[in-house]
Amino acid sequence: MHTEIHHGNIRANGVDFAFLEAGVGPLVLLLHGYPDNAWTWEHQIPPLAEAGYRVVAPFLRGYPPTEIVADGYHDRATLALDVACLIEALNGSEPCHLVGQDWGAALSYGVLATFPERVRRAVLMAIPHPAMIAGSLTSPAQIHRAFHWWFFQLPSLPEQVLPADDFALVDYLWNDWSPGHADAAHIARIKVMLAKPGAVSATLDYYRAAFNPARQDPALAALRARLDDPITVPTLALCGADDVRVEPMSAQSDRFTGPYRFDVVPGCAHFLHRERPDEITGRILDWLKDAVPPV
Repeated sequence: MHTEIHHGNIRANGVDFAFLEAGVGPLVLLLHGYPDNAWTWEHQIPPLAEAGYRVVAPFLRGYPPTEIVADGYHDRATLALDVACLIEALNGSEPCHLVGQDWGAALSYGVLATFPERVRRAVLMAIPHPAMIAGSLTSPAQIHRAFHWWFFQLPSLPEQVLPADDFALVDYLWNDWSPGHADAAHIARIKVMLAKPGAVSATLDYYRAAFNPARQDPALAALRARLDDPITVPTLALCGADDVRVEPMSAQSDRFTGPYRFDVVPGCAHFLHRERPDEITGRILDWLKDAVPPV
């Protein structure tokens, strides 16, 4: 069976979002990370659709062809609200299944905490709960892994470095986080996307907003205060065995008061859904099968 992936657009939280879509059935929303885009899920979209789901993979705020909002916010509260509004725009009042990797996972923790009624089950990959980050930074290995966080705080220099030498830093990050994994065609798509006007700065602002309160929407203070509330939504957390994030992820179970499981996936690292696509798709499907059908 050949499942065709379609392109779509929808407006949510005041932003025009582009997305990839396939299938009919309960909604599964797939959220990508950095440096990446919605095509990162190309190996998961068809089999999930063939299993009876409507699968939507949006390009996150600031990632073309999704709109780049002039002087827009990219803080965790804004991103969580984006996802909640996307679910409503795509699915009405019905909850969806939520799958996120890297930044897609980082913002999903906030979605699960603040909008639990919007999500039936979740799968989060390769990034620990944000509450675990501060403690993890006493580890030299974790500090080294997060060097780009600090580099991206600098004014203007990252905007010059990223496009240099055909976005060589993007190649470096992929090679460093998933060593030995060749993904040249997909990485080329990411570079084309980042070359769009404004894309580099918009995507960097995710990191800058994480550390600079001036880049966080003051109108969302009440929502921001709940981003690290205990999570009741049934959640599966996955991390590649060769990803240094295994350590903090293995210690985050107390952030969840609902059903929770953490699995380490052997033979892969950060971009586990691309390194071991069939296995990761199978794990997602197995977790979603445990969902209780809506009444």
